[in-house]
Amino acid sequence: MNLAFFASGGGSNMQSIIDACKSGDIDAAPSVVISNNSKCGAIERAETEDIAHYHLSTKTHPDPAELDAAMLDALKQHDTDLIILAGYMKKVSPAVVHKYSGRILNIHPALLPKHGGEGMYGINVHTAVIAAGDKESGASVHLVDEEYDRGEVLGQITVPVLEDDTPETLAARVLEKEHVIFPDTIKRIASGEIKLA
Repeated sequence: MNLAFFASGGGSNMQSIIDACKSGDIDAAPSVVISNNSKCGAIERAETEDIAHYHLSTKTHPDPAELDAAMLDALKQHDTDLIILAGYMKKVSPAVVHKYSGRILNIHPALLPKHGGEGMYGINVHTAVIAAGDKESGASVHLVDEEYDRGEVLGQITVPVLEDDTPETLAARVLEKEHVIFPDTIKRIASGEIKLA
């Protein structure tokens, strides 16, 4: 199974999955990294790991149709079976979602369906969890469709929300769990335990 990663930031979740593939824990191969940010850590990680990588964004392709075509071409060229959104800060275009329907995964730093939707990313999510007085939070791995954070949840892991938590301390603990649940969910897909449409 060939994995494509879409990433915009440091790529720590991507690295946890790459490491699990290298160790043989996940029966899959990281095949390509696509980023909208040419200077991000994920691109550096791809270079270090000798994984093909592309900067594809409105800077490289101002025309949305041409950007879609470039993305789909890169995915096809690397025989992509599954797309992993690892801190990708753009909405995936309908053309890509349609072509890879049921084969795009994202991780959300809360227990969906709570605290999902447009604008709910990064520190905003953890701020909302604390403001709501939730006793636990965590991470959710879900399928991606046309709506933010609405696809089927395939895996979840919880962390307690502590009385003295700040959004930053909660974010750090949730991220540690993301590095567990994301590779584990992909492992279950690769092994056939989780069946995708």
